[in-house]
Amino acid sequence: MAELCNLCPRRCGVPRGEGFCGMGDAPRIARAAPHYDEEPVISGARGSGAVFFSGCALRCRFCQNMEISRENFGKTVSVARLREIYHALADRGVHNLNLVNPTHWAGVIYDSLEGWNRLPVVWNSGGYERVETLRAMEGRVQVYLPDLKYVSPDLSARYSGARDYFEFAAPALKEMLRQVGPVELDSEGIIRSGLIVRHLILPGQVENSKQVLTWIAENLPGAWVSLMAQYLPMGNIKGVDQLERPITQAEYDEVCEHMFDLGLEDGFVQELEASDAKYIPAWDLTGI
Repeated sequence: MAELCNLCPRRCGVPRGEGFCGMGDAPRIARAAPHYDEEPVISGARGSGAVFFSGCALRCRFCQNMEISRENFGKTVSVARLREIYHALADRGVHNLNLVNPTHWAGVIYDSLEGWNRLPVVWNSGGYERVETLRAMEGRVQVYLPDLKYVSPDLSARYSGARDYFEFAAPALKEMLRQVGPVELDSEGIIRSGLIVRHLILPGQVENSKQVLTWIAENLPGAWVSLMAQYLPMGNIKGVDQLERPITQAEYDEVCEHMFDLGLEDGFVQELEASDAKYIPAWDLTGI
């Protein structure tokens, strides 16, 4: 009998391929290449070895990567081939191994990382995680790079199809911090271990951003914050609140001011100019 999947908070309880994400047993990836547009302590000068996994446990209406997250574009590979891809990236001199949207692939990723010690592993996720799944990854992940998108269950239901987003994300981020501790950098100024929490400012949702930042300040001592301004009107957003427009300078300034008022000085604030489609990777099976 096929093993039933309960890796993410959806807890589908059905064989792989029949659940919410639609992904089967073997890993499916859309791109594997050095990536230079992450936070400076991740990309550095030589890039981050980004492996973009297909499928997703969320349904964000504004997703910039719907081709791989919703339409499941990608190529299915074996775990052995996935390990080869990791080594190929390391051979190119990247600073770390960056697993993008890994949550619903935690089982095969765990297997693929057995014995891996060449580079720090970055778990780059949407923050919608089960603590039990994260605990299984302890020791195989050195850097956690999750989103914290929402506090409000109404907003997470409307925008990402997950009313329980914060219910799971809050304990998940605390577990990440327990595992890896405060941010530590190497001699080159590249992250060696720790937690960096990303938050994307959404148009018309300044109060949500303030709530998220306040929660981080009160609950994640030692974590860094990456405040993102790269929102682009994309995806299934027609008629949804104010999502059909970019964020304004006034919204950006108000959220940034709140962040600094909270004393969240460790991390990064993305400039408004980052709202540009040129930063979206090409989904062309590079490196696979």
